[in-house]
Amino acid sequence: MIRKKLLGTVALSTALLLALSGCGSSGPGGKTSSDSATMWGLTGGDEATFTTSVESWNSANPEQSIKLDIFANDAYKTKVRTAIGAGQGPTFIYGWGGGVLKSYVDAGQVEDLTDFVTENPEVKERYLPAILDNGVIDGKTYALPNNKVAPVVIYFNKDVFADAGVEPPTTWDELIDLVPVFNKQGIAPFSLGGQSKWPNLMWLQYLTDRIGGPEVFQAIVDGKADSWSDPAVIQALTMIQELVDAGGFTSGFSSIAADSGADVALVYTGKAAMLMQGGWAYQTFKKDAPEFVSSDKLGFISFPTVEGGKGDPKNIVGNPSNFWSISSKATDAQKEAALAYLKDGMLNDEYVDDLIASGAVPVVTGMEEKLAASPDSDFLTYAYDLAKEAPHFQLSWDQALSPAQGDAMLTNLDQIFLKEITPQQFATNMNATLGK
Repeated sequence: MIRKKLLGTVALSTALLLALSGCGSSGPGGKTSSDSATMWGLTGGDEATFTTSVESWNSANPEQSIKLDIFANDAYKTKVRTAIGAGQGPTFIYGWGGGVLKSYVDAGQVEDLTDFVTENPEVKERYLPAILDNGVIDGKTYALPNNKVAPVVIYFNKDVFADAGVEPPTTWDELIDLVPVFNKQGIAPFSLGGQSKWPNLMWLQYLTDRIGGPEVFQAIVDGKADSWSDPAVIQALTMIQELVDAGGFTSGFSSIAADSGADVALVYTGKAAMLMQGGWAYQTFKKDAPEFVSSDKLGFISFPTVEGGKGDPKNIVGNPSNFWSISSKATDAQKEAALAYLKDGMLNDEYVDDLIASGAVPVVTGMEEKLAASPDSDFLTYAYDLAKEAPHFQLSWDQALSPAQGDAMLTNLDQIFLKEITPQQFATNMNATLGK
């Protein structure tokens, strides 16, 4: 029996390692070794910046090299949890802060970076203070921002709007009124990467905040009994299903993957009029359809107001930044290399310039002049000002909540968009997850 259990454990470990090595693509190798620090990044707009940064670091610091591997967003979120739980996680853990980071902290999986930040004041002074705070759990720093400010906005195709003779919506009622206009022309009002599930969440977040303000979600985070049954949540879910019924989203949205940029493509090809996505989508537009962007055919607006709502129209949702945490399971040499990179390699001048060139707003101070000088200054300054002036910047709920709650929420929200459950059933299901 013992032999069978041992063989089973070895087989499981081998399968896990094979699975982890088989997903994603390798980034810059350089002269790496088995004890090189490992870094897992994501495909998309920041991939080139991470790759260039690590290549430059490895060239200048061969004795503290980093091995970068790149993964698609959806696959990464599952694989990194599995890897960390099995003690096979990377040295650099890519994250979003919030409840997922707290779960790593509670499990003792990430290093306390408080002393590092205190002993290197230039690191702390590099960041916008409000964004740096998102890596703090119970007064201690466990993660440092690694890329850009990414508020969620509504992108739109200016030519499609001009051909229809309409203006971008500023209120929810105006948004609803546009649906039949575009449908009549055979154009989807909104593109949506529903297969990925997390894009659905942007609709629930903004509507809940516009209707009830940030206090509604804070009660959920605090685990208040029946907080998912708040009237603002129920109304938001109801409005989503009304938009689905009206034909507000592209046909077959549940089979469209955001990871591949398919949702973005529907907008620049004129098959959809609008798309609600994060600031990272601008990088995808710029990379995949540079002429569309450079010819000023891409517009962007804030989420509309909702009549009678309590939330401030300047509130935004999205990701204040992504973060690097350092694995507590890494070797001493890997940790030393990681800290050296966080101090001198991350968000240095080359890194910042690459982010801006990709169409992103770096999370560092004193960016106004550089953003204004960029050919993408309209969007970059717009996104920077949104974040700077927002009374409340709400982290994506699937990251703000614990992993168990976040997964349950995305599953139930998918069922809302597919009209498989009612708003009341959603609330009942989610109330059962409070405190988990």
